[in-house]
Amino acid sequence: MSSTKPSGLIELHLAVLLFGGTALFSKLIPLSALDITFLRCIVAATVLGLLVKLRHKRLTLASKQDYLVAIGLGVIVSLHWVTYFAAMQLSSVAIGMIAFFTYPVMTVIAEPLLTGHKIKLLDIASGVLVLIGVILLIPEANLGNDTTLGIAIGILSAMLFTARNLLQKRYFTQYSGPHAMFYQTLVAVIFLSPWHEADLNSIPLNVWGLIILLGVAFTAAPHALFTSALRHLSAKTVGLVSCLQPFYGAMLALVILGEELSLTTLVGGTIIVATAIFETHQSHQSQRQKKKV
Repeated sequence: MSSTKPSGLIELHLAVLLFGGTALFSKLIPLSALDITFLRCIVAATVLGLLVKLRHKRLTLASKQDYLVAIGLGVIVSLHWVTYFAAMQLSSVAIGMIAFFTYPVMTVIAEPLLTGHKIKLLDIASGVLVLIGVILLIPEANLGNDTTLGIAIGILSAMLFTARNLLQKRYFTQYSGPHAMFYQTLVAVIFLSPWHEADLNSIPLNVWGLIILLGVAFTAAPHALFTSALRHLSAKTVGLVSCLQPFYGAMLALVILGEELSLTTLVGGTIIVATAIFETHQSHQSQRQKKKV
């Protein structure tokens, strides 16, 4: 185990770095959020399908019910990615990612509602802290302001991502990450196809290069790396390292796009990410105690 853990950590950090870098394409690709998502999913579904076949796994699902679940998850994922890119196009990469990263706290509040357990007072306090962090991000309480609208859409994206994760955990965990994401990206392509507006013939070659890079290196690859890392590392380690995603995204945006963080954004973002780290840690501590009992 000791020999595999360092490689697992490298895979995990690389996956989280690539997930963070995904946000840059909202600014680099001169298309709408819906078109970026549609084209990204075409590339990702192709690569993920090939990846599953190269591993000599069957692409088919075990039951008709699983296909219905895959359709539902795919629709949610497509809406999540459209709102994810739209949030960053309206505001900035850093603000959009921080708003999206309210999802870990949403998860610990929403999960007890599905399982019938009581919500802990500590989780409510975390929710209040995240709310304070979001308020610090908002420049003015007016959805006519692009940054404020971007934050609102980023939070909607976080809600969709939370719903996808909880549903996948409950109904779709029997499939590997690449296998599950193949179906979700494939469904997203079908679901979004009636609304995409980009003329594929008029897209320049350099933009196609960015789309392929997004679909292969920043979608299919990190999902494969993430799945591989899960085999060697504890769920707690994976959860805590994943909380670095907004940091990686903000740093990449600073270096590549020249986006700078204001003091209030830095403070609000720190509160949100620190709360996400705390809740992730608490969640895994609670799971460990249950296993001991």
